[in-house]
Amino acid sequence: MPPDVVHLDLYRVFEAVARLGNVTAAAEELLLSQPAVSQKIRQLENDLGCSLFVRTSRGVHVTAEGEVLYRYAAEGLERFRLGERKLKELLDLDSGEIRVGVSDMTLQFCLLPYLEKFHARYPGVKISVTNGPTPETLRLLEQGIIDFGVITEARAASDEAAGDSAGRIPAEGPANRRFPVGQVRDIFVAGSRFRSLAASPLPLRELERLPLICLERSTSTRRYVDRFFASRHTVLSPEFELATSDLIVRFAERNLGIGCVVEDFAADALREHRVWELPLEEPLPPRRICVALGDGPVSPAARQLLDLILS
Repeated sequence: MPPDVVHLDLYRVFEAVARLGNVTAAAEELLLSQPAVSQKIRQLENDLGCSLFVRTSRGVHVTAEGEVLYRYAAEGLERFRLGERKLKELLDLDSGEIRVGVSDMTLQFCLLPYLEKFHARYPGVKISVTNGPTPETLRLLEQGIIDFGVITEARAASDEAAGDSAGRIPAEGPANRRFPVGQVRDIFVAGSRFRSLAASPLPLRELERLPLICLERSTSTRRYVDRFFASRHTVLSPEFELATSDLIVRFAERNLGIGCVVEDFAADALREHRVWELPLEEPLPPRRICVALGDGPVSPAARQLLDLILS
């Protein structure tokens, strides 16, 4: 047999005998019989065309040729053992990495508590969080850059569900599988200058004449709000388009306009009467927060975090 196709188990036996200097000790370590070890050494010597050991009454010693081979065989086998240890660490969640895509809202009001619990249980697993709007998260998911995303859908929660709502994560499947994990509600808030508008529900068309503060058009929230109002023959023309919901609340507090924001972001300001919710004659229906998966397999670490979120 040519050297390039010699069975790996022959090298495993050779390395053990060379390291221990004794066939019997090697047989015990390898859980083989002594004749079996001797036979494998002879087979390797025949395949390579040289003697690898000098037999003495006290054991065996590697030859010059055996010494050269041992250095490489020992290094190669150690790399295999290292690979097995690293794989076991991944499977046991002692190491590894999870890559998650989120928006400010889904991180703060959905994912963050689960990340805290997961990190406490598996501190050896690295968690990489990429922050961006839902369309960017879905693009990263499609490209395989992240393991999963936590997104808000640009449609009402009452619409037909996509994905498996039972909360079970299959290993493979169609792209962008989505699993509902919560809901959000979009509201309009205002500071003291516009507080009088909170006295009675506003007609939707009334918002066309008011100074509005909204998220940028690239976000799923903005697309959802625009689509809802367009279906009611109303067009919103914000005076400010901001990158984050926190900024919208701060702008509204300073009476720069009426902010359209997810309710959770305004909770503290509403409770402290820094802003007031403006009721609408037809409130916007709530939207879903979903875990979105791509079409590839899920790593053990990512699966564990997903199970925590979906449980």
